[in-house]
Amino acid sequence: MPSKKTDAPRESQMAGTQTPDKANTNAKLQSLETFRADATGEALRTNHGVKIADNQNSLKAGPRGPSLLEDFIMREKITHFDHERIPERIVHARGTGAHGYFQSYGDHAALTKAGFLRDPEKITPVFVRFSTVQGPRGSGDTVRDVRGFAVKFYTDEGNFDLVGNNMPVFFIQDAIKFPDFVHAVKPEPHNEIPTGGSAHDTFWDFVSLVPESAHMVIWAMSDRAIPRSLRMMEGFGVHTFRLINAEGVASFVKFHWKPSQGVHSVLWDEAQKLAGKDADYHRRDLSEAIETGNYPEWELGVQIVPEEDEHKFDFDLLDPTKIIPEELVPVTPLGKMVLNRNPDNFFAEVEQVAFCPGHIVPGIDFTNDPLLQGRLFSYTDTQISRLGGPNFHEIPINRPVAPNHNGQRDAMHRMTIDKGRAAYEPNSIDGGWPQETPPAAQDGGFESYQERIDANKIRQRSESFGDHFSQARLFFQSMSANEQQHIIKAYSFELGKVEREHIRVREVNEILANIDLQLAAAVAANLGLPAPKKGTVQVKGSSLAKSPALSQMNLPGSVGIKGRKIALLVADGVDGGDVDRLVKALEAQSARPLLLGPSSAPVKTADGKALAVDASMEGMPSVMVDAIVVPAGKASLQALGANGVAKHYLLEGYKHLKAIAVAKDGKALLDTLGLKEDKGLLVGDDQKVVDAFIKAIEGHRVWEREAAAEAIPA
Repeated sequence: MPSKKTDAPRESQMAGTQTPDKANTNAKLQSLETFRADATGEALRTNHGVKIADNQNSLKAGPRGPSLLEDFIMREKITHFDHERIPERIVHARGTGAHGYFQSYGDHAALTKAGFLRDPEKITPVFVRFSTVQGPRGSGDTVRDVRGFAVKFYTDEGNFDLVGNNMPVFFIQDAIKFPDFVHAVKPEPHNEIPTGGSAHDTFWDFVSLVPESAHMVIWAMSDRAIPRSLRMMEGFGVHTFRLINAEGVASFVKFHWKPSQGVHSVLWDEAQKLAGKDADYHRRDLSEAIETGNYPEWELGVQIVPEEDEHKFDFDLLDPTKIIPEELVPVTPLGKMVLNRNPDNFFAEVEQVAFCPGHIVPGIDFTNDPLLQGRLFSYTDTQISRLGGPNFHEIPINRPVAPNHNGQRDAMHRMTIDKGRAAYEPNSIDGGWPQETPPAAQDGGFESYQERIDANKIRQRSESFGDHFSQARLFFQSMSANEQQHIIKAYSFELGKVEREHIRVREVNEILANIDLQLAAAVAANLGLPAPKKGTVQVKGSSLAKSPALSQMNLPGSVGIKGRKIALLVADGVDGGDVDRLVKALEAQSARPLLLGPSSAPVKTADGKALAVDASMEGMPSVMVDAIVVPAGKASLQALGANGVAKHYLLEGYKHLKAIAVAKDGKALLDTLGLKEDKGLLVGDDQKVVDAFIKAIEGHRVWEREAAAEAIPA
């Protein structure tokens, strides 16, 4: 083997005299590789070489009409997209789920004939899958991302899948752009980086060129994109649907899931640390909550718009980038969902569950939302690829509780053994069975809503979809001062990761400036760019100046501190009686107190008794709990004051605006750390302090502390 002394001249010679030959050789080799393609200067074409005149709009029956199946360009594009990954989902790959039930509050016959919304005594089983969008199965739970919120109702009329997100709008208006959006947000194709995040050039290049994304992007830059728990986020159907009653009267509706525990988020610093300390944080939190009996609950509600009021708003009901502000149309509660059972097998249930927006039951129907219209095709096509054929409905987690007799007997993975000779309808051999059920009959068959359509086939976006900034502005101006600062920091962080300055400039000047000039100026300053003096378009005014329902500050929940994790920091010499008092007070509020020691070994109380701990402070760091309390006991307090992990625990909890209660003798510990009492940093041993501590936990964060917390090192 040549020595280094011999190698050195050879390496120099290769670098000095053979580089041109090497370049020529590479060029020749690449010229033979016809499978490599460079699109520079080329026309956009289909896979079969047809030039594309319009890649922005699917073919519709009129600007606001339904999408047409003959649109071979959209079908080719989405079919290819649907089959780009095997076996994990292309989007929403990282997920978890749980079983539960739904129960209607009453008989909503005036609104719909759907049976599960008609009988308050009926218990409808559900399975819910929560997920992130961008990352693969192995990515972290706490990345900044949209969260999928998909619910499968196993009704006795068939399965109904409400497939939505934790944000009420989406990035695009037309399904033909969905592959483009996902390709842009996914890891960049040349290096498969970044995993599970949108802070990169291709995402911001796309959204800065597609103004319709502005509303969704500002939601994604808000705290909604980093939820504290899957139990503590809203869910939305995103699209406008129809509910139809037995008389055939239809209403437009938007579906909402409202959590009983309120809408809460982690701070960005917490989210980043959790991704390293516990990548399964959300999965674990949901599973443990159900295991300990703290069953998550959501209220299902709808915003109802009569058909005759379809055009009364300053936005289009069919535009999936728009909300109906709750101040204009309040949410009408329909029933409650409770998740009370964890899966027995993750793969068989969470991985194999197949959701499709096209799974509806009588009393529910679609609208001409062009994003929804494309999803009706895409999801079934995707499941066929992922789950090995058209019989994915036979997998136990997907099986309806209603029978499903028809002539579709064969294909891969068929499980049912069908009797009879006739696999067609109509037939006389098997007595004519199975037969159609007329929609007018009791428990009638599904009938599509008879919407009149008289329009030209056209690729065109409706003019009523043209306002891209007024609701993004409404969202930003509805946030509290703290939430607005978080949005500014999120844009600054994400755009700071973008390598190409022209993309940063375009986002600031052509998107943010049209949303809010103060937002644009603050982000521009953080990026070292000049502040824009005005927007690039005339933004349509909104009928509302603010929508309080959009701010998480106004969504505390209705169950107090139920299910919150409270860390009790203990060491040898702790006052066992004080620990017992605090545990009982927290458990009385259905919270989950956790004793954390210097190690996992038991500690000794002041009277010499062994006290088992739930974990060490390192094993359950402050980012994994909701609040911190330090019980009495001079020896314990002294030990904690000499323990670097314990001091960091308190400093980090303070920085993350968590409620902290310290026994009276612990005041010196706080002084050592330089922490001053505030609304959520309480000192004392009496019941008044305990009550104030519980009240502070209910608020989720001590927002008044945020400015002071900036001085605490990360």
